[in-house]
Amino acid sequence: MTQDEMKQAVAEAAVERIRPLLNDDTVVGVGTGSTANCFIDALAGVKHLFAAAVASSEATAERLRGHGIDVVDLNSVSEMAVYVDGADEFDKHLHLVKGGGGALTREKIVAAVAKEFVCIVDSSKKVDLLGEFPLPVEVIPMARSYVARELTKLGGMPVYREGFVTDNGNVILDVHDMEILDPKGLEQQINNIVGVVTNGLFALRAADVVLMGTPDGVETLHDTH
Repeated sequence: MTQDEMKQAVAEAAVERIRPLLNDDTVVGVGTGSTANCFIDALAGVKHLFAAAVASSEATAERLRGHGIDVVDLNSVSEMAVYVDGADEFDKHLHLVKGGGGALTREKIVAAVAKEFVCIVDSSKKVDLLGEFPLPVEVIPMARSYVARELTKLGGMPVYREGFVTDNGNVILDVHDMEILDPKGLEQQINNIVGVVTNGLFALRAADVVLMGTPDGVETLHDTH
């Protein structure tokens, strides 16, 4: 199976996993990125089974609407059964690094509301230690240089993502060479830097389950605490 075929397989597996949760009142949270796009395309096949979706980015909202799926504002939703999204990296505890596409803040907000967070990935995203993929940090523009200095003190090498503005009007620093030994602690530490909106560590709210596409099929992974 190619990487694209693995993404397709895992997207279809995610639809089957959430199918029992779908009814006329169900709102589905949908992530951003290439694997999430495969999920959106697969979700279109069951759009008659649920009420609406909440999108974690403008691009996702546009793709959902293109399939005739109703997109609602998160503020109008009191509860959400499930959130499905990809990841740039994950470890055995289902801690994630996300934000390669720049939608980390909205993704984190939608994940916080959802009762279940289903992460869909291909097997290339599994790592022993998070940090090989640069950690995205969304920053208020005027704080960019200050936050970069603070991130350097934490042992990382922040690089400004040139020419990119988030859906929230902010900028992103991608932190390279960060050894992430304590994902939960580091997530809090970075978020406490003044000027940081949030960072791409999803450890305090990790995935509940990871569906991983492999050359041999889709594996279902749970935290191995």
